[in-house]
Amino acid sequence: MRRLPVYLLLDTSGSMRGEPIEAVNTGIRVMVSALRQDPHALETVHVSLITFDHAATVVTPLTALDELQVPVIATPQSGPTHLGLALQTLRGRVLAEVKKSTPASKGDWAPYLFVMTDGKPSDLQVFAEQCPLVRALGFASIIGCVAGPKARKEDLEPLCDHIVTLDTLDSAAFSGFFKWVTSTISGGNKTVGAAASVKLPPPPPEIQVVF
Repeated sequence: MRRLPVYLLLDTSGSMRGEPIEAVNTGIRVMVSALRQDPHALETVHVSLITFDHAATVVTPLTALDELQVPVIATPQSGPTHLGLALQTLRGRVLAEVKKSTPASKGDWAPYLFVMTDGKPSDLQVFAEQCPLVRALGFASIIGCVAGPKARKEDLEPLCDHIVTLDTLDSAAFSGFFKWVTSTISGGNKTVGAAASVKLPPPPPEIQVVF
């Protein structure tokens, strides 16, 4: 069975401390639980979690849903948002983990990337350098989420195919986002190879598609 790799890049900078990161943890658990109820997703979807603050951390390498141990993600007291470093780390993981097709065998389906941040990348030069390199990896879709009043969609436009916004950082907003992520993955899981472009499901009231 060909795998559908799904990468989540999650902002864990100091501004995410408290209710926002607790809501993210809840959202991840809900997402994984829902995907496990889909028999086809259970067979194909593999998930990787990478967090970024002053460092980029591979919390979970690419792992099958039925083997995934959902981690508890924490944040530092304060610190920058090194999204560029996270993309650099992501690129290394994708090159190492995603199987390419060969004349003798089919590789993985094109992966999905979801990027969630509540602020501007602190390492702007590295971020600018990494955006085209990550886009060249052949993701089926790169979807960004800018959360809260300090995040701007313009900051993620060089990277993403689609961007959604959350006006608040509370549990309802993040719950809506992760439910939408689940629907996107489930929909892509059923249509891989059948369409030239990814069609996103309708978003819940908590989020708006802006790009």
